[in-house]
Amino acid sequence: MAQKETRRVTLSATRAVLVRVAAVATLLAIWELLALAEFWPPAVLPGPGRVWEQLLAASDSGNGQGGYAGSTVVERLGVSLRRVGYGAGYGIVVGVLLGLAMGLVPLVRAVAEPFVTFLRALPPLAYLSLLVIWFGIDEEPKVYLLVVAAFPPVAVATAAAVTGVNRQYVEAAHALGASRLGVVGTVVLPASAPEILTGVRLAVGVAYSSVVAAETVNGADGIGGMVLNAQRYNQTAVVLLGLVVIGVTGLLIDTAILALQRAVSPWRGRA
Repeated sequence: MAQKETRRVTLSATRAVLVRVAAVATLLAIWELLALAEFWPPAVLPGPGRVWEQLLAASDSGNGQGGYAGSTVVERLGVSLRRVGYGAGYGIVVGVLLGLAMGLVPLVRAVAEPFVTFLRALPPLAYLSLLVIWFGIDEEPKVYLLVVAAFPPVAVATAAAVTGVNRQYVEAAHALGASRLGVVGTVVLPASAPEILTGVRLAVGVAYSSVVAAETVNGADGIGGMVLNAQRYNQTAVVLLGLVVIGVTGLLIDTAILALQRAVSPWRGRA
């Protein structure tokens, strides 16, 4: 019985991978056909082959330009990922702590919830200028922008998860002699982990999608800076290359978070 279940899961996973590969191949084929048909000029819609050529050129540090404008794609991606890592990391920590406080203390929830909702409604570019005025044009405003963009989804998800924990579990832990802090560590957090990771998933996505906005300020060394520089010179293939790199790496990060979520809560979707 266990072997049949394992085989079924393996076949399902294989089928899912094949469907996704087929979807990507179809999208690339449509893109190539549109480029060959020249519905738009090549300067507006270059084909996948042209974007691939730009990837090879921008990855070659010995091409006379150091890749693209002094840095290779890998170097630029590393810079952007570092910013996203710091910004999303700090934002997740703040969001989890604030969400726990909101979920456990009604007064904190009443005070903080309007503030968190207000920040969630603001697009990152709306407060980027203010952060530049406060912190200058170095790394600080970029990281703070991603922190402010990342923590509201985590705070909301954590607060909702904490308030949704089964009260019987909490009461049972208290009855067994657990302290309030012990109940949070042994009951509330484990029970809330899947929803918290959903908030983390959203937060990382928001932070990564905001990295281009963050790099509009003295961020030419990042992948977003490459996109912005290419846009100024109408280098559409480079712009598309940057978008593809951001999208693919974002997909990989999201897949890793989903894998962590499945490991933390293997029962989800099977009950």
